[in-house]
Amino acid sequence: MGISVQPVVVLLLCTILITITVYLSTTNYVTFSFPSLTPTDYYTPNPKSSVPNQNVDVSSDQTPQKMKLISASSSLDGVVEELKKWDLCKGAGSVDYIPCLDNYAAIKQLKSRRHMEHRERHCPEPSPTCLVPLPHNYKPPVPWPKSRDMVWYDNVPHPKLVEYKKEQNWVNKTGEYLVFPGGGTQFKFGVTHYVEFIEQALPSIKWGKNIRVVLDVGCGVASFGGFLLDKDVITMSFAPKDEHEAQIQFALERGIPATLSVIGTQQLTFPSNAFDVIHCARCRVHWDADGGKPLLELNRVLRPGGFFIWSATPVYRDNDRDSRIWNSMVSLTKSICWKVVTKTVDSSGIGLVIYQKPTSESCYNKRSTQDPPLCDKKEVNASWYVPLAKCISKLPNRKSWPEIWPKRLVSVKPQSISVEAGKLKKDTEKWSAIVSDVYLERLAVNWSSVRNVMDMNAGYGSFAAALINRPLWVMNVVPVDKPDTLSVVYDRGLIGVYHDWCESLNTYPRTYDLLHSSFFLGDVSQRCDIVQVAAEIDRIVRPGGYLVVQDTKETIKKLESIFGSLHWSTKIYQDRFLVGRKGFWRPAKPEL
Repeated sequence: MGISVQPVVVLLLCTILITITVYLSTTNYVTFSFPSLTPTDYYTPNPKSSVPNQNVDVSSDQTPQKMKLISASSSLDGVVEELKKWDLCKGAGSVDYIPCLDNYAAIKQLKSRRHMEHRERHCPEPSPTCLVPLPHNYKPPVPWPKSRDMVWYDNVPHPKLVEYKKEQNWVNKTGEYLVFPGGGTQFKFGVTHYVEFIEQALPSIKWGKNIRVVLDVGCGVASFGGFLLDKDVITMSFAPKDEHEAQIQFALERGIPATLSVIGTQQLTFPSNAFDVIHCARCRVHWDADGGKPLLELNRVLRPGGFFIWSATPVYRDNDRDSRIWNSMVSLTKSICWKVVTKTVDSSGIGLVIYQKPTSESCYNKRSTQDPPLCDKKEVNASWYVPLAKCISKLPNRKSWPEIWPKRLVSVKPQSISVEAGKLKKDTEKWSAIVSDVYLERLAVNWSSVRNVMDMNAGYGSFAAALINRPLWVMNVVPVDKPDTLSVVYDRGLIGVYHDWCESLNTYPRTYDLLHSSFFLGDVSQRCDIVQVAAEIDRIVRPGGYLVVQDTKETIKKLESIFGSLHWSTKIYQDRFLVGRKGFWRPAKPEL
């Protein structure tokens, strides 16, 4: 009697499907489902897996090693899906792991720490691909603008600064919240009073008009920059990762622009002649150190005609120590032709001095001694691992001040690079259309939850310009392997940094709500491991946050696979746009 082939085939197919289902449910590999965004959505791998966890111990002296990737390829309707295994970073500091600042093996080998070398970047090789754990009881951040004044303590559970600065009203702990009352070492009557005091001391400083882009050195919890936002001023606040525990993490959790950096042995990652105002309130920088190199670096990034506001005890106290520092500052500022435009003390007893950078090199040439000299070699505007120099940066050919804000956003006179007005106008119009027609209307992004944004390949900053009327801010990143356009970004009244995406960024984990990339991640995969870049994106983005990518169909499919393995939900629009949303999933902790 003959046997029918059809029932056998059906039975065989059913057996295969059941086998695949059981396999996927009992292994460490990840299926590409769309997780719900709840803290309880954790994935537990099979504890009997024979694949060892390749964890990175961030508290040890061992340089982190690259995790081992277990790849399996299966063809499903012609689509190849790469299934990858991820591990948690381990160690006492893994929750706040910053690979290039927490490389203790490299720091331990430093010959000197005199010039803050231990606070500078020391990136591990290769870049780690472990995933940072979440803090216990982590919650979606407090929304802006409420977050400027209070954040969840569990998201940044660092009590040291509360105790250390309790007399100065930096931050207080109240129940489940950290509360920021707007105080500071120099803000005895509050930061609002201090900001108004500056404007009264020098009426030519008009916040949000001729003054738009500010650099705050040693910013604390960034209350100065936070309150300047009310005046249409955007401030790049920076401080090192030091004993003032997590101050930059507090700032970013508040929704205030900030970055980790230090004036040590290398230039800051900003272009020359960028900032309208630089501010230092008791920022603990020895400006005359190493022949005045720290102040010469401020001179490099300060716009010609820009102001340096210094509020510190040497300005208004006359004890031996403060008098010695003040006399040194007088000599140094005179040698670089900075002019004192005002020096005053307010009713709280706090004083400040405001210097102005020259707009002409005539003063430099008239000095009796050429010390420090003018820089004679061609300066590298794209500052990336460039040593500090003991020389005065030459002024740009164009010395005119930018247009009044907000006109400067669309009317740019670039300083150190050239861009045709028509080209900039076309770029601005293109991004205005893409953002309004696609990003805001058609992509699966809840923009009301987005505050901190990063553009991974910012170009002229037109993506940020298109979002200027929304309650968010954008960190414009110009990759060091791309054309140097960061001066144009600053001329437009926006902020940004140089960076190499083959390395980790100087920011804490979980500090951005949205990362954006336009035809960039496909290129970066030609220079470095895209899995390492994906792990870095996962480190930076908050749970519930987004990655928005515009790229080729091939790159989009590859990213969909990688971020699917990270349990991000992914949606594709027109085969050109990918929206990934990070969940609360983390790999299971390894068994002891």
